[in-house]
Amino acid sequence: MPKKTQIPRAELHAHLGGSVDPAILWSIAHRHGIKLPSKDYWDFEDMITMTGTETNQSLDDMHNNFYYWTELIQSSPDTIEESIRSVIGGGYRKCNLVLQELRYNPMFRNRSGEKDLDHIIVASLWGLDRAMLEYPQVKAGIILMLDRTLTYNQNAIIVEKAIRYKPSGIVGIDLAGPQRKSFSIKKHSSLFKMARHAGLGITIHSGEEGKIDELRYVVNHIKPERIGHGFLCYKDKQLMKDIVKNNATLEICPTSNLRNNVIKNKAELKKIIRTLMINKVKFTINTDGPEMYCTNLYEEQELLRKAGILIQADINRCTKWAFEASFVKQDRV
Repeated sequence: MPKKTQIPRAELHAHLGGSVDPAILWSIAHRHGIKLPSKDYWDFEDMITMTGTETNQSLDDMHNNFYYWTELIQSSPDTIEESIRSVIGGGYRKCNLVLQELRYNPMFRNRSGEKDLDHIIVASLWGLDRAMLEYPQVKAGIILMLDRTLTYNQNAIIVEKAIRYKPSGIVGIDLAGPQRKSFSIKKHSSLFKMARHAGLGITIHSGEEGKIDELRYVVNHIKPERIGHGFLCYKDKQLMKDIVKNNATLEICPTSNLRNNVIKNKAELKKIIRTLMINKVKFTINTDGPEMYCTNLYEEQELLRKAGILIQADINRCTKWAFEASFVKQDRV
């Protein structure tokens, strides 16, 4: 009988900034002479992780309190290579993740232009290849992220880089970042069209907070294969029908959504997930960032099972949907 960790699993939604072991980041920071707020490791670990009953008041809090330091530490070619390699290997050892997609924004790893974007991206792909060489059972790909706080031109550069490095392991693009009145999803639609034409997968963070007008536009006009979080669609039956019609898959991150106060408690989480299931909306289970939220994919699945939200057959179905919705080509799986 296989052990619980030996069941093949796939994770599609994990941010590099929240996925690296704090001890590795601590060593990298000291190796590169980065001045940290504290010289005590435990203070540092507490700063970049969430435990107990800790929550953020908003997604802005999460970005400001946690990602600033992890992205800074990962901002060089050798550190991003080490980071990617450690996450893929760690995921396989801890949870038997045989299929992994990692996402990051290269412009948040180049120290505001001090580092060359191509060097950052190529180094991340080296880390990807080295991890799969070390763990040949694993297939993986990298998603480059656009951000709502960047300009259209900056996001266009990221798409161009994603297309350039698609043959080497970039499998898709994403859009993330807290909602901003200055950001226009319609203006950026041409970038997603360009990426799709080049054969890249498209996922978009939407429907995690605020109003769902943007999510409606994303679903009906951009039509991504996947949606990051997207659970607010449960409030609109027609929107769920549109998601099903377009064969889009949601990337659900239970602990992250609870920690960031976008889902208030497990009762609300249960209501959301059961509504998605009743309306035949496909979704996958993910961590968002296992080290930041002190979790892993197995624990996320157990959270849903123990809370009476999903039974094992439902979890198995979500795993099947994850393999089917992956941007990593089937001949790599």
